[in-house]
Amino acid sequence: MEPPNLYPVKLYVYDLSKGLARRLSPIMLGKQLEGIWHTSIVVHKDEFFFGSGGISSCPPGGTLLGPPDSVVDVGSTEVTEEIFLEYLSSLGESQFRGEAYNLFEHNCNTFSNEVAQFLTGRKIPSYITDLPSEVLST
Repeated sequence: MEPPNLYPVKLYVYDLSKGLARRLSPIMLGKQLEGIWHTSIVVHKDEFFFGSGGISSCPPGGTLLGPPDSVVDVGSTEVTEEIFLEYLSSLGESQFRGEAYNLFEHNCNTFSNEVAQFLTGRKIPSYITDLPSEVLST
């Protein structure tokens, strides 16, 4: 039996504040934040992300944000591109429609976490997913 093909899965992490959160959060929130995180998943040679327009894709690093501030290796997946695109299509018609976007509760990081778990069984780092509740608790 032939071993399955494995495809790398990467998390692209962008600081939407471009460093301002790190400098200003202690003054504004009384708490240190390292960044205001936007994330996307890179798999099968494309970058996939969620926003108010729904699920979108582009070549890796091809968003308006430019290159990511960091790249996290989430693992690898046996999920083929065809199956992955079917999965994304179903997500786009259900829980990740554009109108479902909510900055604090259902955002790009929620999407990246969901997709990472589908592809690899692993969650994205908690410092990213916990950020909204940290901000709301100040």
